[in-house]
Parts: sequence; structure tokens; C-alpha cells
Amino acid sequence: MKKLLLASVGMLALGVASASAADIARRPPLVAQPVYVAAFSWTGAYIGINGGYGWGNSSFSTPFPSGSFDTTGGLVGGTLGYNWQVNQIVFGVEGDIDASWIKGSGVCAGFSCETKNTWLGTVRGRLGYAVDRFMPYVTGGLAVGDINNTITGIGSANETKAGWTVGGGLEYAISGPWSVKAEYLYVDLGRGGAIGGSDAKFKTNIVRAGLNYRF
Repeated sequence: MKKLLLASVGMLALGVASASAADIARRPPLVAQPVYVAAFSWTGAYIGINGGYGWGNSSFSTPFPSGSFDTTGGLVGGTLGYNWQVNQIVFGVEGDIDASWIKGSGVCAGFSCETKNTWLGTVRGRLGYAVDRFMPYVTGGLAVGDINNTITGIGSANETKAGWTVGGGLEYAISGPWSVKAEYLYVDLGRGGAIGGSDAKFKTNIVRAGLNYRF
């Protein structure tokens, strides 16, 4: 009887051990869990510098008319803006003010004449699409600047004019709070700076680069 009892206990223990071993064998292998890394965000305020080159054309109206002549020159200035990011869409407001050396000259009814722009500012909306640290964008809004006209021997006139601008660009966050951008703007300030009833238009294309610091 004792032998039978001992044999039964042994068989039961062996069965439990076998079941435990089979259960251990069936357990799935441990898999390392992925580490969550927060996506880059463009939301926030920023300040920066910009510089570039402008080229366009101007012409004087009667009574001292001219043909169309080229205007060219550099620009440099500062930038201030704010971005809001929703998923991959980035909404922004940006303003800048630049010193400008865009100018050109021609012949106005036999007289030498010149148009130049000495400062230019814009206030624009921006709409971008964020691909992590890359953000292509379109932009447009208000442009304000001076149109300074001179007709040699007749006189000169300077007038601040408001117009419009539209363009686009690409911004890239390089490291920490810093980002770089390249953009194109078309600017039309209309006509201004009348001399004896003769005024001149100012239209320009601008290509510039910028460096921004985000807060």
C-alpha cells in the first residue's frame, strides 16, 4: 500500500513538473519596448536676421516719361514672428524691416532720372507643412517702403507707400532653437515720389536667406 501511495505521489509530482516546464517553454520571448521620442514642434515665437538681393524695374510717368529701366541692390534687416503647429500644418505671422539699396536709373524726357528704395518692411501670414525639421511654406501680405525719385535738374521727391507681397520658401531647424531659411518674395509698392507731376513705380523680386532663434 505504501509503495502504491509513494508511486502515485511521484507520478503526480512528475506531472506537475512537466506541466510547469511546458508552460515555461510556451512563454513568449521578451521584446524590448520602443522608446518614445517627441516629434519636433515649430510652435513658438522667434527672432532673426535676414539678407539678400532684389531686382526689378521702374518707369516714370508724364510729363517726364521714361521707358522701363532695371533696379537692383541688396537688403539686410531683422525678423520677428510666431508659429502655431496643428499636426503637420504650421500657421504663422511674420514681420521684417530691412535697409535697402535697390535702385536704378534711366532717361526721362531727356533728363537723367533715378528711382531708389532705402527701406522695406513686410507683415505677412505664413502657411507651412512640417516634415519634422523641414518646413516648406507660402507667404503673403502687406509691404511698406519708400519710393525715392530724382530727376536731375528738376527735383526729387520721397514718399512712403503701402503695397503687397507674395512668395514662398523653405525653413530648416538645424540645432536646438536655431533654424535657417531661404525665401523668394515679389513686392509691389505701386507708384510714388511725384516730381512736377511725374511719379515712378516700384516693383521688385527678392531672394534672401535668414537665421532665426526660437524661444
